[in-house]
Amino acid sequence: MRIDIITVSPELIKSPFEYSIIKRAIDKKLVEVYFHDLREYAINDYGKIDDYQFGGGAGMVLMVEPIDKCISKLKQEREYDEIIYMTPDAPTLNQQTANTLSLIKNIIILCGHYKGVDQRVRDLFITKEISIGDFVLSGGELGAAVLCDTIIRLIPGVLGDETSALTDSFQDNLLSPPVYTRPSEYKGLKVPDILLSGNFPKIEEWRNEKALEHTKKIRPDLLED
Repeated sequence: MRIDIITVSPELIKSPFEYSIIKRAIDKKLVEVYFHDLREYAINDYGKIDDYQFGGGAGMVLMVEPIDKCISKLKQEREYDEIIYMTPDAPTLNQQTANTLSLIKNIIILCGHYKGVDQRVRDLFITKEISIGDFVLSGGELGAAVLCDTIIRLIPGVLGDETSALTDSFQDNLLSPPVYTRPSEYKGLKVPDILLSGNFPKIEEWRNEKALEHTKKIRPDLLED
């Protein structure tokens, strides 16, 4: 998989890709991630990429021309399965979306900034819009990092145990059950006996029951789906 990220602040987003699971995925060449500074496609020598919005109002808007030049250059080099715009006024990212995106080959992610992008960017280029929640960030960079993490960890070979991702919260519309490790007792709290029994069918049954209980308590809306 190849992911191209278009951003006003490349230094802000690079750090999450330099550590842990994502870095190992890049080192193993399971994914390629490239950062494109939108200012390199500015409309003048002063690095202009934004302007006031027509009709008045507070906040600057990213202009269509720099984004057009960047996306067009990338599309001349290869085909892209999705061109994603990170913006709060979009459908919220969920595990099903991450699963689908993890199966495709080439993705462009455009990070919003300021008041957003000229609507014509969305009309001309964007194939999917994603939000990471009902709140507003200073830019789409942190959202893009979250999206990439959810996608990359699902690529076969990235996790040491590929079945791990299959038991994550939301994979089956349930939250994960409680998990324990050593010691078996700590400050009077004991690990449930069933987990120490070695009876794996019963353990799986217990986990399913606890996952259902946890989901009913915390996210009953998931069960409605």
